Amino acid sequence: MNRKNCILFSGAAKGAEAAFGEAAEKWGIEEVNYSFEGHPDARTRGIRFLTHEELKRGDVSLAYVSKIMHRSYPDTRLFKKVLQTIWHQVNSGQEVYVIGWVLDDDTVRGGTGWGAEFAKICNKPLFVFDQTKSQWVKWSGAAWLPIEPPVIKHSHFTGTGTRMLEENGRRAVVELFERTFGPHH
Repeated sequence: MNRKNCILFSGAAKGAEAAFGEAAEKWGIEEVNYSFEGHPDARTRGIRFLTHEELKRGDVSLAYVSKIMHRSYPDTRLFKKVLQTIWHQVNSGQEVYVIGWVLDDDTVRGGTGWGAEFAKICNKPLFVFDQTKSQWVKWSGAAWLPIEPPVIKHSHFTGTGTRMLEENGRRAVVELFERTFGPHH
């Protein structure tokens, strides 16, 4: 894949999103980091502040998100804007890579979990590196299946995940880019 044609869609937050951005920058891949005024961004490269109207396009009911995620979320303006930016990240990419933790109910832990659920709803290829198991899994449409470490297949891809990035999660991001864009490809 020609990395000059690739775009990483992410969110500029500390942790997994920053790691995806750092890897994209190292490999000369364009970044689009969706954010909003007042968000504490860990990355500034490719920052794309969403307007009020753009944020509204990604609006989703917290009751709906809480229902499909089997947990409650804070009903704050900040959290709603985070969910709206995640909508833009997932909507923009052709496939989605997440660093985090898969829970027993097949959701992904934290706000990032909404990104994974939205990718499922959109029927996009979805890959999660589970930091507890140190294992990549892929959503089959019905269950998470353990897989060999993936290679990015689409030029427009989403990289997101937890702010609580562990060393194995950081390594998973670095190795994903090396496998995809390294000298052997």
